[in-house]
Amino acid sequence: LDLPGGFVDIGETAEDAIRREVKEELNLHTDSIRYLFSIPNEYLYSGFNVRTLDMFFMIKISDMSTLTAKDDVAQAMFIPFDQININSIGLKSIKIAVEKFLASRV
Repeated sequence: LDLPGGFVDIGETAEDAIRREVKEELNLHTDSIRYLFSIPNEYLYSGFNVRTLDMFFMIKISDMSTLTAKDDVAQAMFIPFDQININSIGLKSIKIAVEKFLASRV
């Protein structure tokens, strides 16, 4: 499992990047965006260790009728919070973020 996301383009705000990535990957229009938290991350890319700051947001989408897996997304789905299997999340920073988010909802 994964979350929609990607890199912020030059001249783009984090919020604009969220809107663009959600549109590119899921074909959905984002109604509102709320910043949650950030997590330092690093990963191997073309033989280089790249350090990033992963930012996580809560978004609101009112029209789900256009939901389509696009770009590099194999399948799109929504899972109720109480049914999320943390071990099915592949990326470490996403796993940490989902655990942090779920813990804050208790």
